[in-house]
Amino acid sequence: MLCELRVENLALIESLELQFNETAGLVVMTGETGAGKSIMLRAIKLLTGERASADWIRTGADSCVVEALFEIKANNPQLVSFLQEGGFEDGSTVILKRILTQDGRSKLYINGSMAPAKKVSELAVFLLNVASQHDHQQLLQPALHLDFLDTLGEIWPVREKFQQLFNRWKYDKEQLRALKEKEQDKEQKRDFLQYQLNEIEQAAITVGEDEELAAEKKRLKNSDTLVKVSQQSYSVLSNKVVDELADIRRNLAELAQLDPDIEGLADEISEYSYMAEEYAQRLREYRDSLEVNPLRLDQVTERIDLLQHLKRKYGETLEDVLDFARQAQDELEQIDSLEHHIAESEKQLALLEKQLAEQADDLTSRRKKTAELLQNGMAEEMKSLAFNQAGLEVRWQDGNHSLEDLRNTGWDRVEFFFSANPGEPARALAKVASGGELSRLLLAMKCILAKKDLVETVLFDEVDAGIGGEAAEAVARKIKQLANHHQVFCITHLPQIAARGTEHFLVAKAVTGERTQSSINKLAEDDRITEVVRMLAGDSATAQTRAWAEELLEKGKV
Repeated sequence: MLCELRVENLALIESLELQFNETAGLVVMTGETGAGKSIMLRAIKLLTGERASADWIRTGADSCVVEALFEIKANNPQLVSFLQEGGFEDGSTVILKRILTQDGRSKLYINGSMAPAKKVSELAVFLLNVASQHDHQQLLQPALHLDFLDTLGEIWPVREKFQQLFNRWKYDKEQLRALKEKEQDKEQKRDFLQYQLNEIEQAAITVGEDEELAAEKKRLKNSDTLVKVSQQSYSVLSNKVVDELADIRRNLAELAQLDPDIEGLADEISEYSYMAEEYAQRLREYRDSLEVNPLRLDQVTERIDLLQHLKRKYGETLEDVLDFARQAQDELEQIDSLEHHIAESEKQLALLEKQLAEQADDLTSRRKKTAELLQNGMAEEMKSLAFNQAGLEVRWQDGNHSLEDLRNTGWDRVEFFFSANPGEPARALAKVASGGELSRLLLAMKCILAKKDLVETVLFDEVDAGIGGEAAEAVARKIKQLANHHQVFCITHLPQIAARGTEHFLVAKAVTGERTQSSINKLAEDDRITEVVRMLAGDSATAQTRAWAEELLEKGKV
């Protein structure tokens, strides 16, 4: 039950705090057109996690805040469980809060803890039900009629389970189709993959050999120059440098015998002398390893060309080529086992289709029972809404229940048909119902749904649009009846409804300090008479109008 509502800087409202009597069954809100009654609905919808716009923030303000306190009862185990599982439990109350800033960002809170919009939206379903004057348009869309049935029959959990199975079936069906496509050209694919694999295997690739071959090719192409230069270098090093260093080594050894102070220098030069001999030896070995071999150059060039050809076809590096070969081998193995995979997939798909058909039949059975309840319930509700001999029928489109007809909602295609007058055949609701009739039909459905769910608070936003006379009186009685076991908020233009309110709030707009502001104030008894008089006759009120208003208010207490 909604107990308190606080709004700051939302549209024309600068600051607003409302408290609602716990015993108030029907709370009505009235006011001139354009006074800001819709702001109340906007504030409530902000708390349900709906999208918001920074344009809603009052001009000149940085942000707007909407906060509401709900009292909850322990007889709603789903709500209690939801709060416990989310870590939002806080005794017997729920506080929803939303802050919207100029940059379009908003923050949502449940009992002081930040929460995502999805979580808030899920919680709002347990707290309140909103029916606006535009909701009756849903009745004109046959595609949504199935949703009405599933909501009334509490079939959504079964439907969602079916949808999961349906999506799995569609996926497996597509996978099987892909496997059969592969199977159709598997021989051609196998031959092509085998050719590619053989080409790579016959090359006997070694990772890194392309770099080694490139270096060898460079040596072979320059072998004449390498031999010539290395020979010249060896001759100089061995014949001149080594011999002369040997002479110096011997001389310094002789000097060291005569002068011990030169021993250190003699040892160092002696070491360099031996190193020079070693370098000469290594240079000779390098020279001897060189060969001028045109045949080997041709072989290396041919091998490099082969490796480059493979890299162009299968990957940028030899590692990529070998990876391609492994993948080709895996794919060949898959092709070889393709028939087995197809047989297994067909078996699984057949099992899924059986389960799918069983669940679709179960959905149909549940919906037909719900449709009968809806037709009977609507007949009773419509009688109390001045539809004395009207009827609502749920009609089913015939189908052969083949898998080709199956959708993610099941086999069923339904549409509501309506007859407002006796003797007239029922026709598609979208073609025959007037605006006032749609409003009453929607109210009747909301009343049926309200009896089934545990939501305590219901908000009607001008669902009385297009209604007058006897129908208006009937709608007023029905809303009052609903308020006997629910907390009902009703934004209305009908004096018949306003007079039946347990609490009456007036929405007014005024200019204060060159700024337009909307306010919502609870009316005392005398003020209620004045407001009902305005609703009845506007500026043309007479003493009779006032007497009528007083009579309506007195009747509303019963």
